[in-house]
Amino acid sequence: MDIPLIIFLVFVLFIFLSSFFTVKQQSSIIIERFGKFLSVRNSGLQLKIPLIDRIAGRVNLKIQQLDVIIETKTKDNVFVKMKVSVQFKVIQEKVYDAFYKLEYPHDQITAYVFDVVRAEVPKLKLDDVFERKDDIAIAVKRELNEAMTTYGYDIINTLVTDIDPDIQVKNAMNRINAADREKTAAEFEGESTRIRIVAKAKAEAESKRLQGQGIADQRREIARGLVESVEVLNRVGINSQEASALIVVTQHYDTLQAIGADANSNLILLPNSPQAGSDMLNNMVASFTASNQMGELMKKNNKKVKPKTEEHQTGHQAPQPPENPEIEI
Repeated sequence: MDIPLIIFLVFVLFIFLSSFFTVKQQSSIIIERFGKFLSVRNSGLQLKIPLIDRIAGRVNLKIQQLDVIIETKTKDNVFVKMKVSVQFKVIQEKVYDAFYKLEYPHDQITAYVFDVVRAEVPKLKLDDVFERKDDIAIAVKRELNEAMTTYGYDIINTLVTDIDPDIQVKNAMNRINAADREKTAAEFEGESTRIRIVAKAKAEAESKRLQGQGIADQRREIARGLVESVEVLNRVGINSQEASALIVVTQHYDTLQAIGADANSNLILLPNSPQAGSDMLNNMVASFTASNQMGELMKKNNKKVKPKTEEHQTGHQAPQPPENPEIEI
């Protein structure tokens, strides 16, 4: 075969193959003919005229993200760095506008973000910037949509992802937060201490009340027991004085027995001599006898004073009551 023919066949094959091309998913290709826009080709196998039509460019239809870092000043003169993330994409029906009308879309978007943020943030104080960052993001999105739709771009979302104040301001804010937390902790600690003191005082008061009630009940039962004991002894012919003396002596020896039963007891009962019981009984009998004598003497004195008082008041001698031997006895 002739070499020129082979070269010709190869050239024809190359021209034929260059007439076909593929477009990837989520992208578009701009076709120009002799430098003039011809058509927009979407995903799939496409055909063009070799040497006449050419691929002018490719347009990405996927959602893209642009991070813009802006330094601005708040209303209270605090410099902050803000990071605004803009998510956008090319509108498929406006690929022509996106390709031919706008040369550098990222620079255009960045300029609008700077303009909006530096117009909104100086109206707010630093604390308000943190609280209203969503409002700032909405304002950026609204402004970008109005501007970029003309160029075939759709703004999907805008996010204020970072707010970074000056380092000195951050340190001051941290100190304020630390002091506030310490104050809150001190208040809670003081309240806790107060609650413990009040609870302890209430517990002690209740303990004292129950202790006093217990002592009163104990003494009441002891007194009731003594009365019952005296009544029992009276039934067998023992009078009240003898019964009282007997009960005291019995309790004395019961106490000594209880003390001796505990080897570790440090209690000493005074007096604790062998004759202590008889001495105590004799003292009690003597006390009861003296008490009875004093009572009889006071009764006789009262009887003598009463008639004289009546005679002095009336000027006449009061009639004497008849003698009654049974009453004197």
